[in-house]
Amino acid sequence: MEDELRCPTCKQLYANPVLLPCFHALCLGCALDIQTPYTPGGPAGTANGGVAPGGVSAVNGQQGTGVGGGPGGAAGGGAPGTRHSSHSSAASTASSATGSESVTSDQDQSDKVSIFSEADSGVVCCSNTSRPVSYAGTGQLQGLLQGSVVAPPGAAYCLTCPLCRKLVFFDDGGVRNLPTYRAMEAIVDRFCAREALRCQMCETDPKVASLICEQCEIRYCDQCRELCHPARGPLAKHTLVKPRGAAQARESVCGEHEETLSQYCLNCKMPACGQCIGEQRHQTHDVQSINVTCKAQKTELSHNLQQLSEKARSTTEFIQRLKGMSDKVTESCIEFERLVHAQCEALIQAIHDRREYLLEAIRMDKDTKIRILKDQQSNCTGKLQQTTGLIQFCIEALKETDSAAFLQVGSMLINRVANTDMTWHQEVTNAAPRVSPIVDLTLDDAALARAIDNLNFIQMKVKDEDERCPAAPMTPTILPTDCSAENNSVTVAWQPPNHSFVEGYVLELDDGSGGEFREVYCGKETICTVDGLHFNSMYNARVKAFNSAGEGEYSELIGLQTAEVAWFTFDPVLSGGAGSGLIFSKNNATVSVEGWEHRVALGSVGFSRGVHYWEFTIDNYTADTDPAFGVARIDVARNKMLGKDEKSFAMYIDRQRSWFQHNSIHERRVEGGITTGSTIGVLLDLERHTLSFLVNEMPQGSVAFRDLYGVFYPAVSINRGVTLTMHTALDAPKMDYF
Repeated sequence: MEDELRCPTCKQLYANPVLLPCFHALCLGCALDIQTPYTPGGPAGTANGGVAPGGVSAVNGQQGTGVGGGPGGAAGGGAPGTRHSSHSSAASTASSATGSESVTSDQDQSDKVSIFSEADSGVVCCSNTSRPVSYAGTGQLQGLLQGSVVAPPGAAYCLTCPLCRKLVFFDDGGVRNLPTYRAMEAIVDRFCAREALRCQMCETDPKVASLICEQCEIRYCDQCRELCHPARGPLAKHTLVKPRGAAQARESVCGEHEETLSQYCLNCKMPACGQCIGEQRHQTHDVQSINVTCKAQKTELSHNLQQLSEKARSTTEFIQRLKGMSDKVTESCIEFERLVHAQCEALIQAIHDRREYLLEAIRMDKDTKIRILKDQQSNCTGKLQQTTGLIQFCIEALKETDSAAFLQVGSMLINRVANTDMTWHQEVTNAAPRVSPIVDLTLDDAALARAIDNLNFIQMKVKDEDERCPAAPMTPTILPTDCSAENNSVTVAWQPPNHSFVEGYVLELDDGSGGEFREVYCGKETICTVDGLHFNSMYNARVKAFNSAGEGEYSELIGLQTAEVAWFTFDPVLSGGAGSGLIFSKNNATVSVEGWEHRVALGSVGFSRGVHYWEFTIDNYTADTDPAFGVARIDVARNKMLGKDEKSFAMYIDRQRSWFQHNSIHERRVEGGITTGSTIGVLLDLERHTLSFLVNEMPQGSVAFRDLYGVFYPAVSINRGVTLTMHTALDAPKMDYF
């Protein structure tokens, strides 16, 4: 409450408070200091081009410096340099040592305009009488907008409220005409009495102060005054006064009739005495007993205070809850740290266990290899010993001088040595170690390393009181540097959201024209390529994550522009695969066939929108055959001439003429054929839904087919003796016969 009892100008407890028309209060001395003499014809609030100290210019609200009239502005009869009475010192010393900060606030220009609006009826500043003694009218709004305020007639002084910046004009009486703020004065007195003003010089157990020095602004008890503030030397000139005591009962008296204020005029909203009520100015007004009015307003204030107290009580309880939650946060974090530490220790232990398992596997592999090598070594050693014994036996047999005796075993020894030599070559000479001395294994730790790098927290939500489950994931982040558009396909890459448990992602694209979004992918991958889109279109993409708890928010949009013109080749798979008989070369741009039967080759992209043009160059044309050029649907018959079924639209041509063909119906023969080196152009205009052909850059007849709707693939059918190459990414020629 102490802040409510401090003057916004001097920051001390109110001394002789006066009430402004805006219902803000000022010390009388402070009001005298900041009031400004008004000079007719000049800007409001100025005197000789200046503003009193602490005052505010009526035009721009900037702090100014007083000129003439002294620091106090010499207004309203106040002595220059005198700010407060002795009560000011008492009030200032009763306050705490640290003053509160200023609560003045700058109002904007619109607030100032409202003060001088034509809806205002003026401000009446009264003294203790019920009769107005000073009138401050509304300034002219036009003058304010032009940078100055025109005061009402008779204005001699003006004052700007330091809190709301509202401007008030006074007559020659100045701020002394403002009513005394009796309620504030009584509250300040009661506050000072409760403060039990004590001596500020006592070191221990301060005693009640008996005097206050107005100059030093220090309270003394009798003993400390004799010791610290003797009445001699320079201190003899200081003024010592008694501290403000308990509040004294006051009774409001009419300043005009010296009669107790007993009535309250509801129209004028001011108290009045009996004689005032009898005067003509109040005869037609609604009058009520001042006690009844006071009781009614106290009742209303008590009711409002009760509501405000309930809110304050709720706020207090909320603050206590916040304090309790702070303790719970600390406990929860400590418990969570323990849990994370335990989980990490468990993971480390699992890695240690797995390491022991892997090391044991290596040791077992080593033992197995060594055992195999020892077995192989043992076998080779036994074979070597047997062979060495045979060699030594044969050498001794060769020493036999008895021919009959040698011949008895000669053939046997020859066969035995030959067989041993043969098996030696197979078992020893060409033999290799059964195992490699190099460990041909490696530790696959890439997935685990990625898992460790991605090890993070996930957001949880409380499902029941003791049950927690993962919350819906947060928003993924699209990675523009990893996104691309090529031909009629786009690639979108995104980064998983932090602190979220994700079960999958949903990627959506619009229709390339700013229309509705549709789902094109749902899965766990964080990159997706979408094929088969329209050329020369701007596609917007967005992605969201989901889990069992729900779906997260969509990411920001990213726009990807497909190619203006199509680049493509023949597609061996769409053309029937390896069994089609077609021969593709030059990166699938050239095609030929060995058989006499027509085979259909399809391009690698399909078109459903836009204008597209491609050409074929006849590289070889030796046989008397009719190659066909055009477009087809994906399910066209691939073992017939193009145009023989309802799925294809074609022009077939020979050395002299051409025909247009669809569903085995050929029509409109056009003169002009092809040879080796000729060029066939195909113009598919899906904006007009037409198909046209050109031969050697000249139109081959008029529009071949109309009303083409759907998805069409570039197509050609050839047989033996024809080789052609397709050229794409070409600008469409201008056709003037539509």
